[in-house]
Amino acid sequence: MHTSASLSLVHSAEPMNDHESKAALYEQLRGSLQTLMRGQTDFLANISNFAALLFNSLPNLNWAGFYLLRGNDLVLGPFQGKPACSCIAMGDGVCGTAALQRAAVLVPDVHAFPGHIVCDEASQSEMVLPVFKDARLVGVLDLDSPQQGRFDETDRDCIQGLLQSLMEGTTVPEFRLAPPSPRC
Repeated sequence: MHTSASLSLVHSAEPMNDHESKAALYEQLRGSLQTLMRGQTDFLANISNFAALLFNSLPNLNWAGFYLLRGNDLVLGPFQGKPACSCIAMGDGVCGTAALQRAAVLVPDVHAFPGHIVCDEASQSEMVLPVFKDARLVGVLDLDSPQQGRFDETDRDCIQGLLQSLMEGTTVPEFRLAPPSPRC
């Protein structure tokens, strides 16, 4: 089902330094995401729109997109920005580290991160968040910025909340999910 949604995207080149203005922007994004997903549960449609929403709404981004789990690798998924590395091994670079640790990784200066994979020379900072569906890893969301120190805990927490909403309303094909973790 195709729904025509009127979205007002907020895009600014101005840095967001204050927690309250960031929180307000992320609350607007939550509403925009709900509008985009209304009546749509398709995996590729929803993650494609999510990458575009972030890229066009958050200031100081030069790349926003997904790497999706395929065996022990992360394969390039929907994104906005310059062409990127198509496959990253689990544990390699910032994306592979976040996937392996199953935890967000904030890198204020990519040049100081051992093993950083350069896809866009303009990138100075990066934030990668694991994406889960029913506690199973789907892949990672990668955000790059040409500004050092662009990402902080507010960005991490708010985007993790948006990712949770995204995955709750999205049907993820079984082959896209990591095997369930064994229970102790």
